Amino acid sequence: MVPRRLTQLYAGLTLYGVSGSFILLSGLGNDPWDVLHQGLARQTPIGTGTWVCLVGAIVLLGWIPLRQRPGLGTISNVIVIGLVVDVMLAMFGQAHAMPERVALLLSGIVLNGVATGMYIGARYGPGPRDGLMTGLAARGLSIRSVRTGIEVTVLLIGALLGGTVGLGTLLYAVTIGPLAHVFIPAFTVAEPQPAY
Repeated sequence: MVPRRLTQLYAGLTLYGVSGSFILLSGLGNDPWDVLHQGLARQTPIGTGTWVCLVGAIVLLGWIPLRQRPGLGTISNVIVIGLVVDVMLAMFGQAHAMPERVALLLSGIVLNGVATGMYIGARYGPGPRDGLMTGLAARGLSIRSVRTGIEVTVLLIGALLGGTVGLGTLLYAVTIGPLAHVFIPAFTVAEPQPAY
């Protein structure tokens, strides 16, 4: 059971980095957090993937007052996704032809939903951004309002810093919830049942 969960965790995190890179390379609009990461990269000599790692670590510090406990998946999320993004962006250039850009965007969004299901379903802990959301929601706020508030805030900051906002941003926003709703249960590894 553990080897399967670990394989699924790291496959999911790697796929998450690949899918995020597809969306970035499409140039049609990033998910809100990648708008922030890309905006920070455009204002500094630090790459987008490195900003994924740095922002994840900073968000993780926000868990302390919320008394959230990181798991292996949480720490791995901070490291693996950003490294994969940096490798992908170094290997491939921005797409130019519209059919290629649309294909990258659509496949990136769907694969992001699959990747989310895989890494969360491995049950090694949520990513820093998801843990911040659940930690704030545990204080009596609705998950919907917390998630919306966080996403809108990082989107606005990222846009002001020069991150790419576009049709892909909107498409991601309206599809990632339904995709996660399908893929998280599909990939959730069942808890072992005690033997009687």
